[in-house]
Amino acid sequence: MPQLSSLGKSKAVRNTAIGIGVAVLVPVAVTVLAPYVRPAARSAVKAGLLAYEKSREAAAELGELMEDLVAEVRDELREEREATLSSVRSDTEPGADKDA
Repeated sequence: MPQLSSLGKSKAVRNTAIGIGVAVLVPVAVTVLAPYVRPAARSAVKAGLLAYEKSREAAAELGELMEDLVAEVRDELREEREATLSSVRSDTEPGADKDA
């Protein structure tokens, strides 16, 4: 019997026993837990898809808002440039006739 007790202390034997135990118990656990895990997994995937769709909608709305904002700023800049050019032209036109 002393050999049996020393065999149980061996790391290789212990690791092999753990591996065999896991190999036997995992399929049993999967079979037992599958009816409960599948609905939970479906719910998680469903929630993920809903979150993805909502985030895409929010990103699209944000993109539209940014496009509108950029268009407004461009219009303001164009109007400011036109106002500046018209004031510069009105200031230089009388002087340009005298030089010519």
